[in-house]
Amino acid sequence: MMSPEFVRTVANRYASQLKLCCPPNPASFSLAKTIHAHMVTFGFRPRGHILNRLLDVYCKSSKIIYARKLFDKSPEPDIISRTSMVLAYSLSGNIKKARELFEGTPLSIRDSVFYNAMITGFSRNEDGFACFRLFRQMLRDDFRPDNFTFTCVLGGLAIIVDREMQCRQMHCAVLKSGTGFVTSVLNALVSVYVNCGLMFEARKLFDEINEKDELSWTTMVTGYVKNDELDAARELVDGMTEKLGVAWNAMISGYVHQGRYEEALDMFRKMYSMGIKMDEFTYTSIISCCTHAGLFQLGKQVHGYVLRTEGEPKPEFSLPVNNALVTLYWKCDKVDWAREVFNNMPVRDLVSWNAILSGYVNAGRINEARSFFMEMPEKNHLTWNVMISGSAQNGFGEEGLKLFNQMKSEGFEPCDYAFAGAITSSSMLGSLENGRQLHAQVVRVGFDSSLSVGNALITMYARCGVVEAANALFLTMPCVDSVSWNAMIAALGQHGHGLQALELFEKMLKEDLLPDRITFLTVLSACSHAGLVKEGQYYFNSMHRLYGITPGEDHYARLVDLLSRAGKFSEAKDVITSMPFEPGAQVWEALLAGCRTHGNIDFGIQAAERLIELMPQHDGSYVLLSNMYATAGRWDDMAKTRKLMRDRGVRKDPGRSWVAVENKVHVFLVDDTVHPEVQAVYSYLSQLVQEMKKLGYVPDTKFVLHDMEFDQKERILSAHSEKLAVAFALMKLPRGATVRVFKNLRICGDCHNAFKFMSKVVGREIVVRDAKRFHHFRDCECSCGDYW
Repeated sequence: MMSPEFVRTVANRYASQLKLCCPPNPASFSLAKTIHAHMVTFGFRPRGHILNRLLDVYCKSSKIIYARKLFDKSPEPDIISRTSMVLAYSLSGNIKKARELFEGTPLSIRDSVFYNAMITGFSRNEDGFACFRLFRQMLRDDFRPDNFTFTCVLGGLAIIVDREMQCRQMHCAVLKSGTGFVTSVLNALVSVYVNCGLMFEARKLFDEINEKDELSWTTMVTGYVKNDELDAARELVDGMTEKLGVAWNAMISGYVHQGRYEEALDMFRKMYSMGIKMDEFTYTSIISCCTHAGLFQLGKQVHGYVLRTEGEPKPEFSLPVNNALVTLYWKCDKVDWAREVFNNMPVRDLVSWNAILSGYVNAGRINEARSFFMEMPEKNHLTWNVMISGSAQNGFGEEGLKLFNQMKSEGFEPCDYAFAGAITSSSMLGSLENGRQLHAQVVRVGFDSSLSVGNALITMYARCGVVEAANALFLTMPCVDSVSWNAMIAALGQHGHGLQALELFEKMLKEDLLPDRITFLTVLSACSHAGLVKEGQYYFNSMHRLYGITPGEDHYARLVDLLSRAGKFSEAKDVITSMPFEPGAQVWEALLAGCRTHGNIDFGIQAAERLIELMPQHDGSYVLLSNMYATAGRWDDMAKTRKLMRDRGVRKDPGRSWVAVENKVHVFLVDDTVHPEVQAVYSYLSQLVQEMKKLGYVPDTKFVLHDMEFDQKERILSAHSEKLAVAFALMKLPRGATVRVFKNLRICGDCHNAFKFMSKVVGREIVVRDAKRFHHFRDCECSCGDYW
């Protein structure tokens, strides 16, 4: 049996050996384990300070399992070992185990340090309420808080504070405790005031700190930035004797967040000239600045500087910086550059993959986006949202809906943005039934108050021809923004309600909402479709004069369209010659449409020829020019245009119309022979035409641009895709149901006239959406008033 003196000697030797394990480092755990093994072999049972030191090493080496086994073998672990275990569990994020151990410790052996360990755990795990409750329990249990206690409690309070009274109560408690002179406590109290938005009180307390440290300055600067008081923050930074990189980073980030890009760049240049070390936060902020400001060249220079100065960056540096660079390049329309950065990244995360996916979608490169999407090792809600919305916005509505359903089948609950993307897909397809089903799902899951969903629903109902539902939704939305107003104004304009659209615009102005460039596009379109020439000219002129918005080419194109539709070609020509830039394709296209409507052949031919020069691969330009020649009886010129089109390899996009019947979309082409029921459609259409002729319908053969006999021209007119789609819907839909047909091109004059008579014959509303607008045919009249 070992004598007490011998045991004491062995214990001291082990204690001195364990000192070598402090401070903790990668070798500490290995050494401690070796010493522990020797103890076991030698038959020495560690107790008291030896046990506590060994536990401390295991805990600080994050080897909590070893520590817990040693702790459990101790017959009566003291408060020091218990504190080590609670702190270890807290720091590892296992707050449940820490709490169990804390609550299982008798009150009689607890001390303030033990409470501090548990309060630290709650604070680090951002459970401010539990942190504050334990602090109050500590006071009730008659334990005196120290400066460490207050620092941790205030850190937890900063997470949940929302009232000035809470801040002042804790401030009083700090002063009463006698810790009001401790810098760490005062820093934490400043943070509490900052998080409550009480910047005056925070600054007053900051000025009272006698020994300010780095945290004091950064807390105050970041507080000003967080509360959007950038000028006060800049004044503080300029007055700092020590140039702290964290404070400068906060300033740059704040400037970028507020769109003050010049000041952000100025801070970055000064930071460089003063030799302040830049880190990943500096670079990500300044690259983000270049991204938002569209400063591609400067962003590229920053990229070059990073490559020159950072030889072998650590992952925590390279990952966020490379992610920022990927975003910079794709947002500056350099998707391939972004992909190159992505390919060379040593480490990637989901942000990296989503950034490239967004780049492909934004560039309209959906096939590449789809391929990249399939390669992704993991996906989150953002991934699915980008693909669903991107598919819809790039004309792949059917794929957008498939992706939405696939998202749900793979266990992702759609958020409001996913629903908005799916609803947009329905509007692209003109699928009212799908849109209504999605609307019902949105209401069921509680997303009906979402702004993005509401705006998507307005557009969906409008694009599916139910403008009344769009308007009802707009009026009942809990909150609206400029997108909502723009969508509703556009809807009314597209459906021929020009005056109502202008009334809504005026109401928007009375609501103190400033119009943007999109608003004026919708207003000008509404005026154009309704023939409101004076009103359209007034609003165009007011853009810059009243709202400081410089008209773009798209605005000029709408103005030219407005004047041309009204037959005011002289004024349209004056607008074109007075433009501050060369007129582009959309301006000439607008002019050509008006010329075609009013038969202004000479002017129309000039416009069509300019269109072909600007867009040599656009099929519509050749078709319109050849149609002009045909209308003028210049058959040779028409033939030459068609030949030029063939020689250049330009293929005409065939006219097609589609209609949804029994949850299936039926597509018809001009002179269709493919649809399985097309012969029955032709037979039914022939009967309808006979009934229509009794009411006065006469086929307008001038819309057949071929030199042939009248009977042949009439047969060609009867085979137009929109007539086939409407006839099919009349055959299949329940009696009295509204017919909704969609067409990829502009409706021809004869079809427009025919549908007016057809609506009278069948006693139904027929809604046709062509490439430009909606036509609602009822009782031999059209909502456009024959002005389109």
